[in-house]
Amino acid sequence: MDDVAITIMALLFVAFMALGVYAGVKAVGAAKRGVDRTISQARRTVEDTALRAKSLGQPGTAGELAQLRLRLRTSMRATQDALQAGVAEDASLSESIALFERLSVHGRELDEELRQLERDPDRSRVGQRLSELRERTDRITHSADSLRWAARDRARKFSEDDLSSLSAQIDVESGALRHWSTEPAPPSAAGERPEAIEPSDPRLRTTYPWQKQARPETTN
Repeated sequence: MDDVAITIMALLFVAFMALGVYAGVKAVGAAKRGVDRTISQARRTVEDTALRAKSLGQPGTAGELAQLRLRLRTSMRATQDALQAGVAEDASLSESIALFERLSVHGRELDEELRQLERDPDRSRVGQRLSELRERTDRITHSADSLRWAARDRARKFSEDDLSSLSAQIDVESGALRHWSTEPAPPSAAGERPEAIEPSDPRLRTTYPWQKQARPETTN
């Protein structure tokens, strides 16, 4: 029996050690992903700031290339954020996200091409391509904007339908609350009073932004 108990204890110890190692690896991985996201966001912010400065401060071809890149990145990022936020409540947006991922491939290719052209010393040749680059940017941003606004219109329509249904239900309930019986109430037994409505527990109430906070009572 002692050998069995020792074996069980050893197995439990090994299991706890393995679980601790696994949890540690997961924590390190999560921390690394968090750092990577922070670095990526910081890099995008720096790039966008630089593009904004170039689009405003540099005339000619360089400034227009920066404007195209900034417009492309702004549209794609806004659409990505809108779709990712909406799919949590509307699973039908998953198809829109799949289409956006395909569109993102073209967007990344164009952004990289524009970035390389910013460094190209042959401004004359780059200037000859501006018309085609504008057209490609227009097509990609138009598609991204269409997806974003369609998702927003869908969410707004659902919200309006829900509000209309809720308003109708409230109208019915309000009418029911105002419908008093014209028949006289039966006399109550001597000494009996109408049953009082117990107040709800304030701790269980849901608070809303427009509610005022109750002031604590003070004692003298």
